[in-house]
Amino acid sequence: MQPDLRFLKQTALFRGLTEDEIACVLRCFSARTVRFAKNAFILRAGDAVTDVGLVLEGSVHVVKEDFWGERTLVTVLGEGELFGESFAAARAETLPVSVIAAEPSGILLLDFRNLITPCGSACSFHAHLIGNLLGILAARNLMLNRKLEHLSMRTIRRKLLSYLSEQAVLHNSRRFRIPYNRQQLADYLGVDRSALSAELGKMRREGLLSFHRQEFELLRKPPEAPAMFAGLEAP
Repeated sequence: MQPDLRFLKQTALFRGLTEDEIACVLRCFSARTVRFAKNAFILRAGDAVTDVGLVLEGSVHVVKEDFWGERTLVTVLGEGELFGESFAAARAETLPVSVIAAEPSGILLLDFRNLITPCGSACSFHAHLIGNLLGILAARNLMLNRKLEHLSMRTIRRKLLSYLSEQAVLHNSRRFRIPYNRQQLADYLGVDRSALSAELGKMRREGLLSFHRQEFELLRKPPEAPAMFAGLEAP
């Protein structure tokens, strides 16, 4: 599977580079593309951190497993998104998380050491690439901070309100689609799936929201809603 250079130009990692420059990067960094079946491990917790991956096709789950094999969903990444870069940048000797193909997926793997070390050819665009990588790391840090906000809420309802209001703001609309099914949303928020489904049903009966699978609509602001709901109050 050869990566589509036009597609790579649109990703955060390669933004601002020409197709010729991207082709040079792929050669310079010994990039390789690999296909993974659904539920296959792309990177496994405990592995040495050498590569970062970019999703060319499909989607992946980043998961954390405890001693007893219970999994917590850290995040879902789709086409064009990068994974493994935070741990590689932190020089972690081993990965604390696993990366699993959520569906049949094509992944571009890049040697991180080559990515952050100026090459012998002194490519003029290498600094631009490193700048893109720093931007990705900063965005990932903000994303994790937002997740901590949701998890810090004391009840399932408040966790849901925090997450759903964030999604409404990000989409600039009362109606939006989330990237998680019910089990994934429960894992993301660190709650029991049955309890989460029960709370969603209760909130729908109270007229706070409506939903169908992954499609949601916020109908009115509840008294306990987070501050970010303020701009979405019903007229």
